[in-house]
Amino acid sequence: MRDLPGVSAAEALGRVLARRQLLLVLDNCEHVIGAAAELCAVLLSAADDVRVLATSREPLRVSGEARYRLAPLALPDLDDLANAARAEAVALFADRARNADMHFALDAQTGPVVARVVTRLDGMPLAIELAAARVEALGAAQLLDRLDDRFALLTGGDRLAAGRQRSLAAMVEWSYQLLDETEQRVFRLVSIFPGPFTLEAAEAVAGAGAGPAVLHLVDCSLLSPPRAGPDGRSRYGMLETLRGYGAGLLAQAGEQDGAAAALAGWALPVAEEAAAGLEAGSGELELAAARWLDAEDATMRQVLARAMDHDTATALRLAAALRWWWFLRGRLPDQYPWLREAAGRVEPGSDGWCAAQICLGWTAAFSADLAGSLGHFTALRDAVADRPPCPALADALAGRSNALRELRQIPEAADDARRALAVAREIGYPFGELVALAGLSGAANAAGDHDDALQLTRQAAQVAAGISGSLARVCSYLLTGVLIGAGDLAAAERVSAAGLAQARDAGDLWNQGALLPRIVDLDLRAGRVEDASAHLREGLQIAVRTGARANLLNGLYHCGIVCAATGRHAEALTMWAASDALARHEGLSDPSWFDPRREERRRKGQQALGPGRARAAEERGAAMSWDTAAEYALMLTAPGPPAAAPELGKLSARERELVTLVAQGRTDAQIAAQLSISVRTVRSHLDRTRHKTGCRRRADLTRLALQAGLV
Repeated sequence: MRDLPGVSAAEALGRVLARRQLLLVLDNCEHVIGAAAELCAVLLSAADDVRVLATSREPLRVSGEARYRLAPLALPDLDDLANAARAEAVALFADRARNADMHFALDAQTGPVVARVVTRLDGMPLAIELAAARVEALGAAQLLDRLDDRFALLTGGDRLAAGRQRSLAAMVEWSYQLLDETEQRVFRLVSIFPGPFTLEAAEAVAGAGAGPAVLHLVDCSLLSPPRAGPDGRSRYGMLETLRGYGAGLLAQAGEQDGAAAALAGWALPVAEEAAAGLEAGSGELELAAARWLDAEDATMRQVLARAMDHDTATALRLAAALRWWWFLRGRLPDQYPWLREAAGRVEPGSDGWCAAQICLGWTAAFSADLAGSLGHFTALRDAVADRPPCPALADALAGRSNALRELRQIPEAADDARRALAVAREIGYPFGELVALAGLSGAANAAGDHDDALQLTRQAAQVAAGISGSLARVCSYLLTGVLIGAGDLAAAERVSAAGLAQARDAGDLWNQGALLPRIVDLDLRAGRVEDASAHLREGLQIAVRTGARANLLNGLYHCGIVCAATGRHAEALTMWAASDALARHEGLSDPSWFDPRREERRRKGQQALGPGRARAAEERGAAMSWDTAAEYALMLTAPGPPAAAPELGKLSARERELVTLVAQGRTDAQIAAQLSISVRTVRSHLDRTRHKTGCRRRADLTRLALQAGLV
């Protein structure tokens, strides 16, 4: 088109287009964004009937622009892998994989792997196409294993495509190079976040002036628009692929250590502020603090992991801030290995060491390691014994009291609890006073002095009323036990129901797990067997999820009572034998010691079955691992009619043998050693078994073995 005097080319084009209705498509405007914006502005002002469809990594920002952000392809639900093939991302992968390998098919074996591959690739079409092209050479499983090195792996796209479309790295590099220097720096630094982050957090890591750059990164689709997290705060997100690219740039620029230190400097005050809300608050304040830490979970875990390698003191300080949240969410047992390692690196008796011993002592107690719990609290007591009375001494004595009581050393437990109470009252330490009163009440209840136990628990409730909602819920658990022991079942039901409702509202898994076995006891005493089974199943699920073996052991014994009440005598004897054997293995008291009818119940079951069948049922339970016993109890308490025994005709004798060993809690390495075969052969057999049965997880294989009577 020739230029007209005094008229630009864009205006001249507009005059021509004004004579007709037209849709004009402008693709990949981001590398000429200024010129594209100017062209559109002129065209739209000169031609009312012209519409422009512009594709770009960022908006043109001209009058009349309506933005539509193109989302990644729909991803599969990883909790519903059976329907993964319906997801757009999986469908694209399958189509492109068949182009690369005509024999490729989505089936029970490849479908779940492909679902995980496309999820790891964030549903990005180019990344999925490049990955699918590697299926013939690698296979789906090996492709998934190698995605950590995705930028080296996902290359070799269409030779005729633009350079930026021939590899995953080139695609991301294209967008990165369009940023100015400040925006590039902020992109690198915010890639340190392992999950969603607030604007305040971004500014803490990338500098106070990072806000405008963050907003522009959203416009460029390098960050996801902010969404409200569990705590209601708006957080930006970064796709895993972009985060991996940014992390590589961060390392190349030598900025990784500085960014990690800045992230830790932001995370520690956040954790301590939230901890203050958890420890001193109740109701909405407590819930808000817990949800804040829920939202920052990934960041806190990353900061902890790095601090373990670079700054143990910071790691222990952060652990001290997070410990009550871990307790509420039932996650304290997961922290035991690294806490023990961290405590071994610092001076015994230091503040960090003392805080670690308290966490370790209670973690061991929740995990049914009472000897370990007693050891940690004894070490803490000895380390601070020569100091003036302090909270650490009260905590140590109260923790020792708990362990001694569970080991049935009642006089010693009561003595330590009395000493803990005296120390706590002397220094004005309400938390220590509450735990000491709980210990005294538990010791009195175990000794059969229910009146004294009730009085002490009510004192504890008065103290708890001035502390926090969580500790008040602990008192609900204690008071329920005391009221059951005293025979006041109506009051026990009122207290336990209120405590359970409060624990559920707060997401307090520990108190839910502690209260539910007592509610099961109340259900059984009232003859509500169906309610008992439902509450028992809920408690078992929480115990398995949180690793609270003491609660799990209690649940296994109660499962036996539920089975006996419904005429399933063999299952009852199996559950009781399992709980007895696991208790002995862990050095715990017999979980049935609280039940005055325990011998009568067992005797009735043995008489109903006869010597041979009774012995077989008990031998089956005695051989069970923790995982197998828990899976069996969950199977026995499942609602509805019992599942039919599965047909195992498709499995070879060797595959049935491996399923049995998996159900007995053996690892792949242990199975290989026992059968004198390689670990690779074990995994090959198990892969074929999973393909034949559809049982993907080891828990599914355990359930299969139990249903088939292999265990």
